[in-house]
Amino acid sequence: MDESTRAPVYVIGSLNTDLVVKTDQLPAPGQTVLGGDFFMSPGGKGGNQAVAAARLGANVSMVACLGTDIFADAAMASLERNGVECTHVGRDPDRPSGVELISVDAAGENQIVVAPGANSALAPADVEHACSELPPGALVLLQLEIPLATVQRAVDVARSRECRVILDPAPAPDGPLPDSLLAGTYLLTPNETEAERLTGIEVADQASARAAAATLVDAGATHVALTLGAAGVCLAGGGQTTFVPAPRVTAVDSTAAGDCFNGAVAAGLSRGLDLTASVEFACRAAAVSVTRLGAQDAMPSPPLS
Repeated sequence: MDESTRAPVYVIGSLNTDLVVKTDQLPAPGQTVLGGDFFMSPGGKGGNQAVAAARLGANVSMVACLGTDIFADAAMASLERNGVECTHVGRDPDRPSGVELISVDAAGENQIVVAPGANSALAPADVEHACSELPPGALVLLQLEIPLATVQRAVDVARSRECRVILDPAPAPDGPLPDSLLAGTYLLTPNETEAERLTGIEVADQASARAAAATLVDAGATHVALTLGAAGVCLAGGGQTTFVPAPRVTAVDSTAAGDCFNGAVAAGLSRGLDLTASVEFACRAAAVSVTRLGAQDAMPSPPLS
């Protein structure tokens, strides 16, 4: 598909700065561990997904809210450097930009605490303004690091304009998502932990993954791509369930693997791939991302290898 005819991708969500410390082991509650290298990287689920989709060839617009601090300037610079259109990234003079405190152990596993800051100021009215000319067939990519009412309004607007919504339910609430949210979702993309929080089903193997994905489809999502880390993805919908394998790699940092997956699915769909092919493409992209440190800095570009 020619680049000019690709479906546009609108990412509505969070922009943060990641403050990352490498350590041999993640601390237990009440424990202090001595860390190693420290670095800062542009992040936030929305920003990560936007950069991933843009690097993989999609035409991406970002809808978000930042503060007026140095973190905001760095976040904008990263988006613009990666070709993301930022007309609808606002600035809130009364709130700091969002930050994430991240610890990464020697196996690439992580712990993350998010201080949302200005992300909490992204309002339903901002979405209505940004999406006033949302073209039919566009892809709308959402996460839950912004207010739920804003996410719901984005789903409603997208649905009214016959756009496909990809919803990454992270951070997941402790319990089901509203029916109205799922009913407008083309693709829901939880990981194992998020699927358990949403369904009450512990995802420990293919059988439980299949059951959790089916529960979310029954609740209203058209399709579910339940990500299983190194075990790949359980893709359910349309009365079928398939398992898409993930390439084997040596993980260095898994911090933004899910964000890479979501952005890559959107990029695949935007260029006309069907959902299964888009998920296969996204598995390859996410596998590349975990071999690199950082969030947006780790997002791959074609060709994937």
